[in-house]
Amino acid sequence: MDVPAISTEGLTRRFGELVAVHDVNLRVAPGQFFGFLGPNGAGKSTTIKMLTGLLAPTAGRIHILGLDLIAKPLEVKRQIGVVPEGMALFGRLTGSEYLNFVGRMYGLDRETAAKRTAELLEFMQLADQPKKLVTDYSHGMQKKLALAAAVIHGPKILFLDEPFEAVDAIASGTLKAMLQRMIARGATIFLTSHVLEIVERLCSHVAIIHRGQLVAQGSLEELRAGVEAQAATGVPAVAAEGATQSGREKLTLEQIFLRTVGDLRRADQELSWLG
Repeated sequence: MDVPAISTEGLTRRFGELVAVHDVNLRVAPGQFFGFLGPNGAGKSTTIKMLTGLLAPTAGRIHILGLDLIAKPLEVKRQIGVVPEGMALFGRLTGSEYLNFVGRMYGLDRETAAKRTAELLEFMQLADQPKKLVTDYSHGMQKKLALAAAVIHGPKILFLDEPFEAVDAIASGTLKAMLQRMIARGATIFLTSHVLEIVERLCSHVAIIHRGQLVAQGSLEELRAGVEAQAATGVPAVAAEGATQSGREKLTLEQIFLRTVGDLRRADQELSWLG
């Protein structure tokens, strides 16, 4: 069996009395476009920070491409790309200076870093104002630059935390096509997004985290079957992983998500002054 691209055992993170992530066991196969979903505050960003070495776990183990992240952090980080929640760009550099810097940090020679920088700026439609500082970029432009920096070294795994936020429709289509090409070439992509239509369109496998715990994991078809089994028998959706889809009309990912984590507001609930 292939070594998983990403695997965790008992992954846990506490902040004082708060348990943000509890006993999460993830498994992502090489070449998967994997969606990681959950309500606000469920533990998505905390999990990504641990998977990418930005935050140490309180307990548990993380293996990336078969390497123990805690034992071999540099070896892992050379092979992954990350677009984090806050992007963390260097605002006083131009886009070209920033990408060249990132490329060199990943060990690219000057010629290769410069060539890839020019290609990425053109691809991301950021090449028309070469002297503009990153701090003066719009939020959408900064998001595209962060994605360019994450792929400049050709990572084997790409972690994306809300990559399409504030990106216009044209750029969004371009980025989706690029990500699909990366998958076709054997890369693994780990995506979080609140836009479930994007996740459903792009991802082959999904995990759902709720209140810090993993409540479902599998292919979209397995999750559909799991939700159906839960409705019919009361068995939790995660226990039905591996089941097959029945002949009924397919549930959307939004329906799967809401039925898995529970719609916390009554459908007939109204604000008193808007009733």
